[in-house]
Amino acid sequence: MKKALITGISGQDGSYLAEFLLKKNYQVHGIIRRVALEDETHRLWRLRKIKKDLNLHSGSLESFPSLAKIINQVQPDEIYHLAAQSYVSNSFEDEFSTLNTNINGTHFMLASTKEFAPQSKFYFAGSSEMFGKTVETPQNETTKFYPRSAYGISKVTGFELTRNYREAYNTFATTGILFNHESPRRGFEFVTRKISLAVARIKNNLQKEISLGNIKAKRDWGHAKDYVEAMWLMLQQQKPLDYVIGTGEQHTVEEFLSIAFQHVGLNFKDYLKIDKNLFRPAEVETLLADPINSKKKLGWKPKIKFEELVVEMVESDLRNVKDKTY
Repeated sequence: MKKALITGISGQDGSYLAEFLLKKNYQVHGIIRRVALEDETHRLWRLRKIKKDLNLHSGSLESFPSLAKIINQVQPDEIYHLAAQSYVSNSFEDEFSTLNTNINGTHFMLASTKEFAPQSKFYFAGSSEMFGKTVETPQNETTKFYPRSAYGISKVTGFELTRNYREAYNTFATTGILFNHESPRRGFEFVTRKISLAVARIKNNLQKEISLGNIKAKRDWGHAKDYVEAMWLMLQQQKPLDYVIGTGEQHTVEEFLSIAFQHVGLNFKDYLKIDKNLFRPAEVETLLADPINSKKKLGWKPKIKFEELVVEMVESDLRNVKDKTY
């Protein structure tokens, strides 16, 4: 039985990946913060259905000894490093924490792998935010990085660290440059979940309007459930390579809004308030993947369409509001 270790297992991607690997008969281990164990109902809600099948370890990305101890103990075949401070807007407000946690955490994970489990295959979660102020559209594996936030900068650094360990120490280490991927498990601070929950609350007369920033921003949106399969496929290859993972289709925030409100028979223009304070200090206007390598070399392509994703998120939050979960 293969063993996998996931950082960020309690997050959107980590929870879907854990489910995916369990179905493939993996022994799944996850690193979580101690505070999550102390508040399972709130912090581990995404793992509720599979928690009994998981092996959870308390550790911190800010502590090399705790990560090294877990990796040495588990001796995983595959390591998926997904944990990070991942909310871009937050990274403008707390640059030091974002950079320290994301860069040091990745470095600690790579160093621990090299030292204590050199046979492990290592996956690093990159981001389309690495491209930032795009120099070409669409973006592929050779596109120059131009990050526009501390988060984007931390991910570029993580990418370079991962590549360095691959080339300097012959570690099987690879980066998935994932474009925006959403689901009903998305955190409330992200614009897509903010929209789906607002639609559900407005439909039920619990909220009167929604405040957003740049609704003209263009993104390549897919479903997280599809993207975790790409992560797994990257570690099943003979050679470690970096891959852009995306749909190759682009939509604006305004389109997301329109589909979400239309699904419940409403016009978003009647409820939208543009708040200049919600614009980023350094805006990223457009991101679009060129996923040709992931399709050709991995045999991967997304199954869930953009409209299906939006409707699924709205339907999920309609149920949550009805059940008074949120």
